[in-house]
Amino acid sequence: MSGKLPRSAMSLKQFMVHQEVLKLYRNIMRTIRQVPDEMDRRYLRDWARNDFRSNRDIKDEFAIKSLIIHGENSLAELRRNLNRTKGS
Repeated sequence: MSGKLPRSAMSLKQFMVHQEVLKLYRNIMRTIRQVPDEMDRRYLRDWARNDFRSNRDIKDEFAIKSLIIHGENSLAELRRNLNRTKGS
């Protein structure tokens, strides 16, 4: 066994960004499960999956970070809306 890393191995920075994306995806999916209406839940789940899938091949770190920020803002908005409906 040689000491070389496989070509597909991620750098530490890439790994950390990857973990951040996975964490965001999981948080979005967990929050979507709290949506009371099944049709809305299904729509949001499909939207999130398609959005993440369409951006899967992006390699530019700046672009990924921008998408993470956008995703976190969308998640915060979804949580605010859920809290409003629970309070009503």
